[in-house]
Amino acid sequence: MKPFSESCAQNQHVILDVLRKEFAALQHVLEIGSGTGQHAVFFARALPHLIWQTSDVAEYHPGIHAWIADEGPDNVRAPLNLNVETDDWPETTFDAVFSANTVHIMGWPEVVKMFAGIGQTLINGGRFCLYGPFNTDGKFTAESNARFEQWLKSKNPKSGIRDQNELNRLAKKAGLARIATYEMPANNNVLVWEKTGAA
Repeated sequence: MKPFSESCAQNQHVILDVLRKEFAALQHVLEIGSGTGQHAVFFARALPHLIWQTSDVAEYHPGIHAWIADEGPDNVRAPLNLNVETDDWPETTFDAVFSANTVHIMGWPEVVKMFAGIGQTLINGGRFCLYGPFNTDGKFTAESNARFEQWLKSKNPKSGIRDQNELNRLAKKAGLARIATYEMPANNNVLVWEKTGAA
């Protein structure tokens, strides 16, 4: 049986609206933290001009393979083994990177290494779209996000909702410039950076 995430099923259509715009002129996407594989299959089918490269730590690969085997279109690729903190990043370069609901689960050192790796992997002019809940100027944007962070930290004290300004600083070090913000349902956002090469 394939793994299933209710949040993926709920948010994929609104995220797709953003990706249709931001990835319209791009070709090769690296998804970081493909999880169940639902997003990869859904987005690859809806965006047939893209080659969608899945990745995650090894424990999630069976589920991703199951989704691809059952429903995957020809333009979705089997997962790479990628732990952003310890694994070598792909030698292949990409003109797009996508990640959803990852940086608040990671510890901060992993977030730092993730942005550094994206800076190495993304070609100039490429774009990184990151979906999830974010703080602004050190403050929660909704009470529900504050409660969500309490729940996250009860599971892993190193996790937590990340501040947009801090992420922008990491992006700048990696040669990325913030170009867009999209408001999503349930107090989430899609943040978009473009690789300028000027780290």
